[in-house]
Amino acid sequence: MPSRFELDYNDPALAFDPLVDEVFSELKSSFLEMPRGDGFIDYATFEQGYQALKATTDAFAAVSPATVEAAVAAVPISFIVFRAILGFTPPEWAYVTTEMTGVTVDQGAARSIDRTIRLRPVTPKPLGTSLTDKRIRAMIDAGVRTLLAGTTGQVETVLHRLDKADTRHGLQSLQPVADLGVPYAVLLYERFLGRPFASHRDSVSELVGEVVEASIKDVLTTAKVSFRETKRAERINGFDQAPDFIIPDEFNPAALIEAKLTEDDGTARDKVARVQRLRTLRDESGKNYDVIACIAGRGFKVRREDMRRLLQATDGKVFTLSTMHLLIEHTRIREYRVR
Repeated sequence: MPSRFELDYNDPALAFDPLVDEVFSELKSSFLEMPRGDGFIDYATFEQGYQALKATTDAFAAVSPATVEAAVAAVPISFIVFRAILGFTPPEWAYVTTEMTGVTVDQGAARSIDRTIRLRPVTPKPLGTSLTDKRIRAMIDAGVRTLLAGTTGQVETVLHRLDKADTRHGLQSLQPVADLGVPYAVLLYERFLGRPFASHRDSVSELVGEVVEASIKDVLTTAKVSFRETKRAERINGFDQAPDFIIPDEFNPAALIEAKLTEDDGTARDKVARVQRLRTLRDESGKNYDVIACIAGRGFKVRREDMRRLLQATDGKVFTLSTMHLLIEHTRIREYRVR
């Protein structure tokens, strides 16, 4: 029986259900696994920062800008430990700092500080007079003031961000938690409110999306195929939306590849529409390049009609991570294979 890559998709009698089932069986969810990335912090490193912060603040009895700065200078990851105590994201801390201290810290600067620290988490770095160091000092100052204030002016219909087991009453809440820990149910409740691995997931969101692209590049590079990888939002002549890959280039395309990963069905529908648009552009131009979809993630498994449209738009050239090794053999890319 011919594979889905070899069927005639103009045949009105073509049965799509078995083809949709075939692709669905290949798609796996990827939400249980995440790339670590360069800035991943393991527990041992994080705990080192916690212990430094605990030591310089006398077990959180003497929390001040000076004592927190001492910990950050000695073990920079202490800065992120302090952020975790506050419960802020880097942009949120930046906003509070600008509002409270008058020192302007924009979101990009806050994220840059956070990432720089995660890349060298335990290398001592005393704060100097640079703009970045001034911003770090201002963030520490704003964080200390916020922590010492605790939850203030509680309104029944408003949930304060510091209404957490360790910060509800400022240091009065923090010290016993640091000394005695918290009940497991409290940990689970706050994890429920905040999503496990949320901060790390956000920091590596782009790397998650690059899984499919990396697999495509491995296949093309191994076969010595010339290809053009486009940049985000890049303008390519002849295309109102640039595909992710063009083989060999946009001047004489033999194949266009859209590489998509999604765990959300709504996003999947949008990405199917992108592939359909590439097919329309091809048909209108009268050219004969292949339109190819390389996909991953459970989002594509939700709507059968979306998968049927994807198969039609690509003439069955829908590749998953488990069939990526067939990419060259079943498309015009084989004309450019060197090995």
